[in-house]
Amino acid sequence: MTSERLLLGPGPSPVSARVMRALAQPVLSHLDPEMMAILDDMRRRLDWIFGAGEGALSLAISGTGTSGMEAAVANVTKPGAQVLCVVTGYFGDRLAQMFERYGATVARVDIEWGRACDPSVVERALSAAQYDIVAVVHAETSTGVLNPVQEIARLATAAGALTVVDAVTSLGAMPLRTEDWTIDVCYSCSQQGLGAPSGMAPLTFSARALARKVPSRSFYLDLSLLEDYWVRRKYHHTISAPLVYAVQESLAIVEEEGLESRWSRHRRNHLALAAGLEVLGLSLLPPPPERLWTLNAVRVPEGIDEAQVRRRLLDEFSIEIGAGLGPLAGRIWRVGLMGAGSTSSNVLLFLTALERVLSSMGYRRAASASSSAVTAAESAATN
Repeated sequence: MTSERLLLGPGPSPVSARVMRALAQPVLSHLDPEMMAILDDMRRRLDWIFGAGEGALSLAISGTGTSGMEAAVANVTKPGAQVLCVVTGYFGDRLAQMFERYGATVARVDIEWGRACDPSVVERALSAAQYDIVAVVHAETSTGVLNPVQEIARLATAAGALTVVDAVTSLGAMPLRTEDWTIDVCYSCSQQGLGAPSGMAPLTFSARALARKVPSRSFYLDLSLLEDYWVRRKYHHTISAPLVYAVQESLAIVEEEGLESRWSRHRRNHLALAAGLEVLGLSLLPPPPERLWTLNAVRVPEGIDEAQVRRRLLDEFSIEIGAGLGPLAGRIWRVGLMGAGSTSSNVLLFLTALERVLSSMGYRRAASASSSAVTAAESAATN
């Protein structure tokens, strides 16, 4: 029997009882008429949650978010394609590497980890050279940074380039409108803002991207073959029925809550966490306008063993949080508040546990605060 954890890391996020029940439904064949009806329903819901426009194709890749990333790249990148990639962290770098593997010539806009990209930097790059594709991570999971994708996509579209956007840590939890923002290709995952288990990667291609689609060198991720399966009922692979049920149920939950309400909930709980951390003398890595609501990059205070804090939160409170990646290893904790995990009770539980662990390790800044972290969080959540 495995231990039950409160998943407050960079993903996966907690899975609700309702989605868990969906996983236990009887398995259908991948070509069963009932399965085809479920996939049709999922395509409709994905169009809605992505804010996709007329003529777009939305579906879900059988695989994690990285499979969505590779599918996005594989279907628009021809050898020698000129790609401008905004890199503000680990996953922006991965995206650049993916384009290079598919034969693109990649120019990078490298931004300090912990800061968002200034659109003027992209504008200057676009004025200096011609690009086929501009790629950017909307919500950089490694740094807690929100990039100004709407402005970057507008600049790319005006320059005649397709825009490829990573929405792994924003879909279903933060504002995202692919049609209104002129995003051409956008991918995500099932285990973060949507609140399903990992294993599926939602993806949408605009009509403009479909018109500029190239022959995919990946058979498994070939959008034309996937469309044949999802739309024209031709065999491509044996899709996992339980994962389909889980994602369909998670999309239904999002639709019932409403996107605006869901975005507001994530914002409210993020602000509550930030207020509580401030009382503890802790801060977030990005400045306020550049912060994600879903992934909070908390600076590790001087003299504290960040790995020991994570281990004690796990051992003593069954709370999982994430470590920093790359140049941020040892410098931040990554605290996720996504999907079903973005609740006021989780914020208060985490703050209480963190304060106890830090105090027992000799961290004393919390003791001088005029109010408790929990009180500050509760106050921020009601304002």
